[in-house]
Amino acid sequence: MVKSKKPYAKKSPEKSPNSKIFQNSRPRIKAEELIKYYEKMLLIRRFEEKAGQLYGMGLIGGFCHLYIGQEAVVVGMKAAANKIDTVITSYRDHGHMLAYDMDPNGVMAELTGRSDGYSKGKGGSMHMFSREKNFYGGHGIVGAQIPLGTGLAFMHKYNDDGGVCHAYCGDGAINQGQVYESFNMASLWKLPVIYVIENNRYGMGTSIERASAVVDLAERGKSFDIPGEQVNGMDVVEVRTAGEKASKWCRAGKGPYIIEMKTYRYRGHSMSDPAKYRSKEEVSKVRQETDPIDTLRDQILVAGFANEVELKEIDRQVKISVTAAAEFAQQSPEPDIAELYTDITA
Repeated sequence: MVKSKKPYAKKSPEKSPNSKIFQNSRPRIKAEELIKYYEKMLLIRRFEEKAGQLYGMGLIGGFCHLYIGQEAVVVGMKAAANKIDTVITSYRDHGHMLAYDMDPNGVMAELTGRSDGYSKGKGGSMHMFSREKNFYGGHGIVGAQIPLGTGLAFMHKYNDDGGVCHAYCGDGAINQGQVYESFNMASLWKLPVIYVIENNRYGMGTSIERASAVVDLAERGKSFDIPGEQVNGMDVVEVRTAGEKASKWCRAGKGPYIIEMKTYRYRGHSMSDPAKYRSKEEVSKVRQETDPIDTLRDQILVAGFANEVELKEIDRQVKISVTAAAEFAQQSPEPDIAELYTDITA
């Protein structure tokens, strides 16, 4: 079954009669939870902005794909996860790392190719890992993370540990053949995996309408008997609700679940992409009407959970943290040449 929701529609929050709880015809959310989501989304936004600056200064080499605009997706999904769950994603991965509580210092150090980075400076922007945080990458090959995530789900089922794998991919990767091989296997073996399709409308420079015969990506699991749902990926509360529903399905032993997140990236596909395939007016309209951080900010203010001064202080503290991460990265030493021969299989 596929449930469709109108994407990109910004809802006007309603003030709750309970000063401790936010309620907008949706699940009741505690004030501290919403503020935590706001802070985490701001951290991702400010971190990515700083990464863009460092790239422009030549301090980050190779490819660099920013997550600006899509913050609600990974923060909402993380809110629906438990400690045993695993996560794997594509090369647009910095936001996922931060959402899953990886240290900004280590992430920034890896971006700049330093030895204090999560992959000792050898992975760079696209290939970071943290076994401690159950984060299995960061993968540069389009769609390659989906079969790997399916394998992680097999691990959860084999160990009977109650865990679920969150396997992320983009709308560009969804047309890869290995994705459907994974769908078939996951459904056949009833593996606990949530396939999160981050549909930001453009795979590199090609709009989804030009690349996909069927643009309702939540339906892609239909022939494999995998339920799917379209979600407003610009609203962290809606994302969390969908994530909880999918997690319940997987933990009950019913197999995989697909969530299509209708989201949007504000920057180019990578830092080298001028994004001339879309108008400035289009980007500006999305930012003004559906920005995930502004949406949550409005909800917090209307519910009376925080005031303007308090939210500005959160932003100030986040900027301090990001600045410190950038300084840490630049002071970290470069990897020794001997690291070429470590962490490899011969």
